[in-house]
Amino acid sequence: MAIQYLKHGRSAEQSSQDADKVRDTVTGILADVAKRGDEAVAELSKKFDDWSPESFRLSEDEIAACVRALSPGQLEDVKFAQAQVRNFARAQRESIRDIEVETLPGVVLGHKNMPVDSVACYVPGGKFPLVASAHMSVVTADVAGVPRIIAASPPVQGRPNPAIVTAMHLGGADEIYTFGGVQAIAAMALGTQTIQPVSMVVGPGNAYVAEAKRQLFGRIGIDLIAGPSETLIIADDSVDAEMCATDLLGQAEHGFNTPAILLTNSMKLAQDTIAEVERILTILPTANTAGVSWRDFGAVIVTDTLDEMVEEADRIASEHVQVMTRDPDYFLNRMKNYGALFLGPRTNVAFGDKVIGTNHTLPTGKAARYTGGLWVGKFIKTCTYQRVLTDEASAMIGSYCSRLCALEGMIAHGEQANLRVRRYGNRDVPYGTAVPA
Repeated sequence: MAIQYLKHGRSAEQSSQDADKVRDTVTGILADVAKRGDEAVAELSKKFDDWSPESFRLSEDEIAACVRALSPGQLEDVKFAQAQVRNFARAQRESIRDIEVETLPGVVLGHKNMPVDSVACYVPGGKFPLVASAHMSVVTADVAGVPRIIAASPPVQGRPNPAIVTAMHLGGADEIYTFGGVQAIAAMALGTQTIQPVSMVVGPGNAYVAEAKRQLFGRIGIDLIAGPSETLIIADDSVDAEMCATDLLGQAEHGFNTPAILLTNSMKLAQDTIAEVERILTILPTANTAGVSWRDFGAVIVTDTLDEMVEEADRIASEHVQVMTRDPDYFLNRMKNYGALFLGPRTNVAFGDKVIGTNHTLPTGKAARYTGGLWVGKFIKTCTYQRVLTDEASAMIGSYCSRLCALEGMIAHGEQANLRVRRYGNRDVPYGTAVPA
């Protein structure tokens, strides 16, 4: 194998954050909100966001004012994006079926798919208020049939962000709050004097929000723990350097620690893309952010063969993978580890992030090795049931169960089976013994 790195990003050791500091800060905030509720949330909101309204929950009038703040064109754009997300989520929901099957004569097994009872959808503010995150979480939960959907986002420039609030409202949120950070996650997950707790929290956020979700997982459900955005461009010489550089920097502007990687079998394309990135950075308005990510986390990898590209791409396990080769399906049919694929030069990660309909809340930090991203199924519980219709079936299953319980030494379990064998099979089974084969 001949894999060359023309440019390296920072190593995992170099790029690791001060995890201990984040963990301890989050632990303290969660404990404070759990103890003092609304009082703690108010103090923390004032401290971190300089935001102290009479109520963090927006009234119907406040929501309506946010909707009116958008132009007709902006409102139409939001509705169009939500329609795409909703349409795909509905198709996904329809693919999740209840089943009931008679596996043996008189033995019926089944499962039902039911939405969780309540969800909190967090939409980050920060450098870029992510309006699209409201579509991805609120709309998808609504399609799943979640009965109670609450949504929260921090204030932007001292007030609720009208576009985010509008997206939450149109998406189907039942309650909308303007607060952010760990205190918002804690309030929604643990509950306060004025906020009823939820069963699940979803949505991206900074390192502190991600750590809060990690610490709360178990007490509540979560979608996934999302780190900095990642993008991988897989390209051959069927595309040019401008396309590759544009797509790399399109994600690098997310923040100062966004990995952006080019993987190619063309040395010329690799070299040209490096040069094109530097050119675009001289004219890109967000170069101060994108340039740092490219400098510290950008990488360019050159391989000899397509199979090496697949192997390296699966090792990287990137959140977003843009495939721009002569045969994108080669990678669709072979790759196993990715958050989402964008096949061919006509599509791109921004389409997925904002409007095309697939969900943009995706696994990062190599989590694509074991999970996909947020989708309607994340809000669905698949719960099984069983029924035994005949005496003969109960006695037959009971006989096997009795012996298997004896194999494990679980006598009381075995007696559950023995009782059915005695009653429905009319067999004399001494207490505490297994049914003979």
